[in-house]
Amino acid sequence: MELLDQTLTALADPTRRQIVGRLARGTATVSELVDCFELTQPTISSHLKSLEKAGLISRSRVAQTRPCKLEPKGLHALSAWLGELETIYRDNYSRLDQLLETLKTPKEKPKP
Repeated sequence: MELLDQTLTALADPTRRQIVGRLARGTATVSELVDCFELTQPTISSHLKSLEKAGLISRSRVAQTRPCKLEPKGLHALSAWLGELETIYRDNYSRLDQLLETLKTPKEKPKP
């Protein structure tokens, strides 16, 4: 559950969600992200640190650049949790549909 908490905390910030969205389209350097979001390098680096801690991105070093890429496996805990919720809701609605069907069916009146 700790990984899920870290993921949700990281994605709670709209800028981080936008960074994840940008990295979903492909690798970007820190400089490219700074230009894309018009934020300072320290601010972007702080956001990247949170995303990296949650396992959502990875950073490497290529010469003078720091390419960042999305790590889809970091979304697995979130996806699994949402899948469980979806199953619960689907089962609840299925039971409600069944109940509503039984309530629509007219009951036979006892014969005198």
